[in-house]
Amino acid sequence: MTSTPEPAIELSASDAASVKRLREFVAGHTGTGTAVINYLGRPGARIVVVADDGAFGDAVVSGVAAAAEVCRQAGIPVADDWDRELSAKIAPSPADRRRMAGTGR
Repeated sequence: MTSTPEPAIELSASDAASVKRLREFVAGHTGTGTAVINYLGRPGARIVVVADDGAFGDAVVSGVAAAAEVCRQAGIPVADDWDRELSAKIAPSPADRRRMAGTGR
């Protein structure tokens, strides 16, 4: 029995722009990375991409299905969830650390 691939969903203009942005992000950081998709409720879903060099970036899209399609079109594999190995790859910059500390500087 052969399975037919699910048809691609149509992306909004905003979601389609995320494909290009995430593809360029990964290309600028070692060319490979892994995405994690998190459901945000009404706003949609957040895609966090961790490049193999430790850089990370994100995009908020219209929903979980759109997030999966964005990653598929960008050629970024999606992890099931955050695990120790993926979390350990993240290398926050000093600016990231200041923002996360809530100083806003």
